[in-house]
Amino acid sequence: MDTEGITEDHGADHGDGDLAQSAAMKLSEIGERTKQLGTKFKDPERQRRIILVIVCVALLLDNMLYMVIVPIIPDYLAELQSEADHASFNARVINAGNSSNHTIFKATKGNFDLQIGVLFASKAILQLLVNPLTGTFIDRVGYDLPLFIGLIIMFFSTCLFAFADNYVALFAARSLQGLGSAFADTSGIAMIADKYTEEAERSRALGIALAFISFGSLVAPPFGGILYEFCGKRVPFIVLACICFTDGMLCLTVLKPFSRGERENMPVGTPIYKLMIDPYIAVVAGALTTCNIPLAFLEPTIANWMEETMHSSQWEIGLAWLPAFFPHVLGVYITVKLAAKYPHLQWFYGALGMVIIGASSCTVPACKTFGQLMGPLCGICFGIALVDTALLPTLAFLVDVRHVSVYGSVYAIADISYCVAYALGPVVAGQIVHDLGFIQLNLGMGLANVLYAPALFLLKNVCQMKPSNSERGMLLEEGPTGLYDTIKTQERERKRKGLSNVVDENGIDKYSEEESFENA
Repeated sequence: MDTEGITEDHGADHGDGDLAQSAAMKLSEIGERTKQLGTKFKDPERQRRIILVIVCVALLLDNMLYMVIVPIIPDYLAELQSEADHASFNARVINAGNSSNHTIFKATKGNFDLQIGVLFASKAILQLLVNPLTGTFIDRVGYDLPLFIGLIIMFFSTCLFAFADNYVALFAARSLQGLGSAFADTSGIAMIADKYTEEAERSRALGIALAFISFGSLVAPPFGGILYEFCGKRVPFIVLACICFTDGMLCLTVLKPFSRGERENMPVGTPIYKLMIDPYIAVVAGALTTCNIPLAFLEPTIANWMEETMHSSQWEIGLAWLPAFFPHVLGVYITVKLAAKYPHLQWFYGALGMVIIGASSCTVPACKTFGQLMGPLCGICFGIALVDTALLPTLAFLVDVRHVSVYGSVYAIADISYCVAYALGPVVAGQIVHDLGFIQLNLGMGLANVLYAPALFLLKNVCQMKPSNSERGMLLEEGPTGLYDTIKTQERERKRKGLSNVVDENGIDKYSEEESFENA
């Protein structure tokens, strides 16, 4: 009996030992996989792709949140107002006559339209006011931390949208989104420009980002309208909040925004007010504002015009802009390919895009059916794709050759250019249509784009500049940062020769060391 007990105990010990050994092996495998994953994240090319994904998702979320409220908020506010007015309706009937009732209704209707316009514009207005500060902040602390801050703010803004039950809460959520966008959009685009230093790669990466922006803007209205119709107001915003939270966690894991490595290695960027007085940057900023005015002014006015002239149904109005996504992506693709082959013609692609926008805008009032309207709207989005894809990389190139290669402030200027158009659109466009008419609005926007297009000819010589021909001394009092520019130039030359920077454990560039030895 004792022998049998000893045998059983030995078997149990042997089983526990196998289990412990198996667990140790699994932990070792997990550790090895984690180490391999960390090594992959450290690979510069793979890290750039992950960063591009993070930024594109952030831009997609921002533009979906910007446009998803279009089919939701007017109807939701109308319900809230109807419930509030229902309680006092009987008292108004008793204390007022029919004529005064009609006056009250008209005043209420006008006030309701104004409330919607202010709500839609509040995001762009706050973003416009905050962007000069966020651009400077990004130049000081780097790109990772502002992007993470922007995602956090957008997450809380989306949650507030989901649970807001009055106008004040909706206004606060919309304004909070503008604050988050000022951080996330500017730092995201600037990060792409910083990570992709070669012009062809930069144009391709920024083109991908623009495609995500277009997709978010054009898909959000049907996405929000369908979910609002069948699932209620909260569901669209909860879905976007979950995606935003996931992107924020990915940003925290991969970019490590609280590390100090990037901030310590960044040079001092050019102040934003000095970038604003650069004539070339001013021309680009004006083009970005002008080309986006037709889209910004048509979005709040085209629905009523379609109802009056075409007797369009709600689904036609909701899908009016959706087909324009495809020519927008086509425009991005064509411009990226042309820029890679003929980079000195970036100014021409932008000017051509503005002419297409102007011609398309002028033909919108002539459309009599839903099918006819698709042509001009697709033309507007195709032209905007040409302008944005050509001029956004040009801003980074201007900073490279004329200033210091830190991109926060210059893309804050680009964001300001967009915000000017989208802040004016919801507030001004309706008044212009009321005073002058829808036809005059479109003719004016079209004419503005066609007349501005020749101004881009001033960028012809800029596209032929090289970093060695920097005009920084003409614009900056503090003089050039020669060492930083020299290092950046050497890195680009090595990339052209197919070499890569190799840094040893002491932080010394081996190629630089070899070159110094050869020169000696």
